[in-house]
Amino acid sequence: MRLIHLFLLMLLNLSASPQSGNLLPVKIVANETASKIDIYIGDKYFTSYMYSPIYEKPFLYPIAASNGTLITRGFPINTRPGERVDHPHQVGMWFTYGDVNGLDFWNNSYAIPESEKKKYGKIIHRKISTLSSGTNAGKLTVELEWVDYLGKVLLKEETTFSFSGNITERYIERTSKLTAVADKVVFGDNKEGLMGLRVDRAFESPSTQPLIFSDANGKPTKVALMDNTGVNGLYKCSSDFQGDSVWGKRNKWVSLTANLKGTDISIVVFDHHLNIGYPAHAHARGYGLFAINNFGNHVFNPAEAVSSFELKGSNATTMKYLFVIKCGSELTKDEADKIAVEFDNKPE
Repeated sequence: MRLIHLFLLMLLNLSASPQSGNLLPVKIVANETASKIDIYIGDKYFTSYMYSPIYEKPFLYPIAASNGTLITRGFPINTRPGERVDHPHQVGMWFTYGDVNGLDFWNNSYAIPESEKKKYGKIIHRKISTLSSGTNAGKLTVELEWVDYLGKVLLKEETTFSFSGNITERYIERTSKLTAVADKVVFGDNKEGLMGLRVDRAFESPSTQPLIFSDANGKPTKVALMDNTGVNGLYKCSSDFQGDSVWGKRNKWVSLTANLKGTDISIVVFDHHLNIGYPAHAHARGYGLFAINNFGNHVFNPAEAVSSFELKGSNATTMKYLFVIKCGSELTKDEADKIAVEFDNKPE
C-alpha cells in the first residue's frame, strides 16, 4: 500500500512540472539559401537560427510565444511601428561578450565604422553538426568561431539548442562549449554580456524621461519621452527584487512579464549551477535588454573583486541556459524555483 502511495505522489509531482506533459512535435527545417534554420512547435512557427555572414554573430530571431505573438523586437531587421531604433547589435537572442582579449564582441554591428572595426570581434558560423526534428523536442548543434578583425581565431564554440513546447509554453535550452584556440583567452570584467535577448516594446518599463541611445548608424541620439501605451514590462528574480532593482543582482533565474495584445506572457532565463560565475548578474534594462552575465563581477557590484576569467591552450568551459516563455499567465516564483531545480539536476 505504501509503495502505491509513493507511486501516486511521484505521478502527482511529475504532472505538476511545468515541463512535463503534452509536449508537441518539433520540426526543424534548414534553408541554406537564406542562411537560416526554422523551428516549428506543433504546426506553429517558433523561431529561426540566423547565421548569414552579413551579421556579426548568429542569433535566434524572431521568437514567438505559443499564441504566435512575437516577443522580440523587430529592429533592425524588420522594424515595427513605435519601436526604439537603438543598439542595432541587440537582435533577437544571442550569446557574446564585451571584452575578450580586449576585443568587443557584444557591441559589433553594421553601424560600427570600418575605421573602428579593429576594436571588435566577430562570431562566424562554420558548420551545422546536428539537425533533428522529434516528437517532443528538436535539436540543433552548430560550430562557430570567435575571430578578431583580421580573422584570427580566438575561440571555437560548439552550441547545441534543444527546442520544445506545449500548448502554452516554449523552451529553449542552450549549451555552449567554448574552447581556447589562442594561447590565452581572457574574459575581462565587463557588463556587456553574456546571454542576451532584446524584447518587444510591451516588455519595456514605461519611460519617464528622455534618454540617449545609439541610432541605426551608431550615433548617439536623444529619444524623447515615448508613447507608453501598452508598455508594462516588469522584471522579477529569484532574489525577490523587482523592476529596475533587478539590475546587477545575482540570480538563479530572472523573469520579465508583460501583457502583450491582451495576453500575459512571461519570459524567464535560468542560469545553470555548473556555469562559471553562477549565479549570474542580471544585466536587465528597462529599455528592453534582457540579459544575464556570468563573467562580469566588479562592474556590477563594487564590493566584488575584479574578474578575469581565462582559458589557456585548448582548455574549455561549458555554459548552459534555459529560456521559458509562458503564454496566458505569469510564471510564478514557485514554478520558476521548481524549473530551476529540474534544470540543475537534468541528466546530461
